[in-house]
Amino acid sequence: MKQLSLLVLCLAALFGQERIRADVNQAEQPIRVDVNLVNIGFTARDGRGTLATGLTRDDVEVFEDGALQKVSFFARSSDVPLTLGLVMDMSGSQEHFMKPHHRDLEAFLKTVMDPRDRAFLLCFGRRLRLVADFTATPDDLLEGLRVFEKGNRRFPEFAPSEDRSGGTAFYDAIWNAVTERLAKSETGRRALLIFSDGEDNSSAHHMLDAIEAAQSADVRLYGLRYTDVKSGHMNARNKYGMRVLDRLALETGGAHYDASEGELKKWFAEIGEELRATYELAYQSTNPERDGTFRKIVIRPKRSDLKIRAKTGYYARP
Repeated sequence: MKQLSLLVLCLAALFGQERIRADVNQAEQPIRVDVNLVNIGFTARDGRGTLATGLTRDDVEVFEDGALQKVSFFARSSDVPLTLGLVMDMSGSQEHFMKPHHRDLEAFLKTVMDPRDRAFLLCFGRRLRLVADFTATPDDLLEGLRVFEKGNRRFPEFAPSEDRSGGTAFYDAIWNAVTERLAKSETGRRALLIFSDGEDNSSAHHMLDAIEAAQSADVRLYGLRYTDVKSGHMNARNKYGMRVLDRLALETGGAHYDASEGELKKWFAEIGEELRATYELAYQSTNPERDGTFRKIVIRPKRSDLKIRAKTGYYARP
């Protein structure tokens, strides 16, 4: 009887250990959850151009490829960190534009940025130069810009050196700024301020590359355009650049400003206000396929006086 009892105890202990091992092995397996959650930020303005601040999820409808989506999260977030990129065109047509506006840029950075925020500065012509990497100190950005404008090119190249025949790598600057800096930032609202006429003649990437990169990383593109017009009339290349900046802003939920139509200070104030007053929503897509296709998003306000600005969609990457 004692031998039988001992055998039972040994078997119980053995099976207990195997069960523990099985539980541990099961616990070590990764948990995979695919909820197809789509996050999107947007701003809303009324007929007077004033930011709408009191909206709820009941004030908007969200459609993906024409299908109504159920909003699972909605909030107005005014107290989130900002992750900003400044991309400045220093090619021949643009190199003298920023000098008269240093004070406006300084006022924007010091008004909008707080100690939690970060920004970097990329200057480009034929080459892309990282003039100031991420910093919470506006003076670092401004000092880097002043040094660059004096002709110092000691700054590191921001992308692999390309054999370029032209002098303006506009799309490469945007694509690299988004993919190599903003997309790798894990916190905060992301935006890229682009100081350029929108013209390109030496990039390896094209406009759709820049748009897709910004949409995938939830980066808003803001264009501040200065066009060097000859004899008072825009030529074909000038008009092309204007439409490019229109498209970049439209597709990413940003905005495009013509610097000749108003004071840069006013546009800076509007951008700063907008970045701090954004709504965030999320929905679980009714289309579970991850086939790499583009999904068009429309946020429709129920109030007729509201105008909403948001990215136009996303790519459902596997």
